[in-house]
Amino acid sequence: MLLKNARIINPKTKFDGISDIRIENGKISEISKGISPQENEETHDFSGLVITPGLVDVHCHLREPGYNAKETIKTGILSAIQGGYTGICPMANTKPVNDNLMTLSYMFAKAKEVAEIGFYPICAVTKNLEGTNIVNVSELIDGGAVAFSDDGKPVEDLNLLRCALKYINSLGSFIISHSEDSSLARGGVINEGEISAKLGLKGIPYLAESIAVARELEIVRETGCKYHFAHISTKRSVELIRQAKKDGLRVTCETAPHYFSLTQDDMLPYDARFKMNPPLRTNEDLNAIVEGLKDGTIDIIATDHAPHKVHEKQLPIQNSPMGIVGFETALGLTLTNLVHKNRLTLSEAISKLTSSPSEIFNIKGQGNIEVGQDANLTVIDLNEKWTVNASKFVSKCRISPFDGMELTGRAVKTIIKGKIFDCKAEK
Repeated sequence: MLLKNARIINPKTKFDGISDIRIENGKISEISKGISPQENEETHDFSGLVITPGLVDVHCHLREPGYNAKETIKTGILSAIQGGYTGICPMANTKPVNDNLMTLSYMFAKAKEVAEIGFYPICAVTKNLEGTNIVNVSELIDGGAVAFSDDGKPVEDLNLLRCALKYINSLGSFIISHSEDSSLARGGVINEGEISAKLGLKGIPYLAESIAVARELEIVRETGCKYHFAHISTKRSVELIRQAKKDGLRVTCETAPHYFSLTQDDMLPYDARFKMNPPLRTNEDLNAIVEGLKDGTIDIIATDHAPHKVHEKQLPIQNSPMGIVGFETALGLTLTNLVHKNRLTLSEAISKLTSSPSEIFNIKGQGNIEVGQDANLTVIDLNEKWTVNASKFVSKCRISPFDGMELTGRAVKTIIKGKIFDCKAEK
């Protein structure tokens, strides 16, 4: 297969230019200008389009096993492919929890039935996400776990967290933190502030996140271990992590597109499509997230794809579960709100979606375009204007706060080990 005339952007090597790519047996065999097609070679002219390393999402929830009515591994993977993703890392809060080799093996087997997408499960830190007993880390690493997280719940026992952190790091892996103080966040619906007070809704203060970040950073400082913060949403958290990096701590972090695309002011009439954890914050927080992405404090853009049944997200906001689907809008939101608004360069934005997550999570076969590498690529039309139509999502959760929003830029092809998938679901 030959891909012709695309603009290739490869942040890992800082390459940005027009070139051709030849793919043989699922791997990149040649990258050069003016490659001539061989006899009977499948050829695609991608003039005017951009080819990047395949997008990698290090934070998603596929719900299976246990919550198949919300999403399945199959529908989740197909939704991810539709959004341009060639690699995904599903979180452990399934039923049963992905804290044992049987559940981990089941997830791998189900994924293999769908496509050869890079599938890199994150297992729980504690058994059944109960925050009491550490999982069999060694067995799960041998079984294919790329990292460990009780995401959805914080590990509140700091002594246990400290012990787990040192144990998991000693085996070459790391913990992903759901940084939240439950006593401050419990029962909250939206961001705490003037709006929550006016509406009579219990708020979640920024302190619920930043206090947890601060205390966990002290544990990282003492242990010297590698640590990753999920879904950062507040200005203060960004400031704390920025200083920690300056101090030489081995910390990384991610945010999600909704935290640089929406604020609490966008939520009127406060329906549950906008209910997520952490909640949408203030414009000051949004600007801090953008600045953190720009200066490298925030390393990764992840989706936090967290689907629910449509009728659940149509309940009053006080009664609806927290979560937002993200696979099919993440790239469009990133291009629209960061690149086209000149907040990040295209290469900077693509690095947050490809090379950076691959390097931090030590994922092989993703995040790079080079000879000998698996042909995991995303083909992007930077200038295509499209309107989000959540009713046409491939995900089972066909409801979104971005429904009806016009975006600029989207994936048009997803290439996984040389196999081309069209991203043509109606938008």
